[in-house]
Amino acid sequence: MHLIDTHTHLDFPDFDADRGELLARCRARGVERLVVLGVHQANWQRVWDLVLPEDGLYAAFGLHPVYLDEHQPAHVAALSNWLSRYAGHPKLCAVGEFGLDYFLEQLDRDRQQQLFEAQLKLAIEFELPALLHVRRAHAPAIATLKRFTPPRGGIIHAFAGSYEQACEYLKLGFKLGLGGAPTWPQALRLRKVVAQLPLDAIVLETDSPDMAPSMHPNQRNSPEHLPAICAALAELRGISAKQLARASSHNAAEVFGWTAATNE
Repeated sequence: MHLIDTHTHLDFPDFDADRGELLARCRARGVERLVVLGVHQANWQRVWDLVLPEDGLYAAFGLHPVYLDEHQPAHVAALSNWLSRYAGHPKLCAVGEFGLDYFLEQLDRDRQQQLFEAQLKLAIEFELPALLHVRRAHAPAIATLKRFTPPRGGIIHAFAGSYEQACEYLKLGFKLGLGGAPTWPQALRLRKVVAQLPLDAIVLETDSPDMAPSMHPNQRNSPEHLPAICAALAELRGISAKQLARASSHNAAEVFGWTAATNE
């Protein structure tokens, strides 16, 4: 089974003690490609230094809404310069993580919107997919995407919206990232949506070190848990883990412009 983890924060200090060993375990379990996402200007270099020497690791760079107070106006220009510097490099796969977060009420929504639109413009300019954080903000995110519509589409990370919202994203050329959240039995509404989604809509992710799945509660989440997440979501959908692995890896490769691995 060949798997792609489309959303990790493998650069976070949570992994400093055993990052190399963890990557070896991931590869042994069939997790062959991982995307590491930058979240603020200060960690872009760390992400790049991590992915550059490692086969199967790729980088995305963005300004995450949760770190809104750390972002300066000059950081959008810095992101543009960063994307320009590495344009066409095989290790650069997307713009992200960025988006809208209405769950945290202290985050100014107007500033979030401005930052969201500025980074969508960069995704369009550099012809890269957009990896989006959207939390309790699906309506404004969809409305904005209808105005800008990045031609490469992208991924709605940790999708937890309605089936109707899922359909809107799919029309706009986006895939839906699924990870630990729908493995929890109490996530009834999300599990119902996941069971209904077309197979070509789904990519798999962990959001490591966050959003641990139900089979690893109260632990550091890890890309090595992706096979277990795949198996749990496949069972929810009534298909084999191999089928979901094949489809999700194909979908992820399509987003990033990679040659899809053949699942045995």
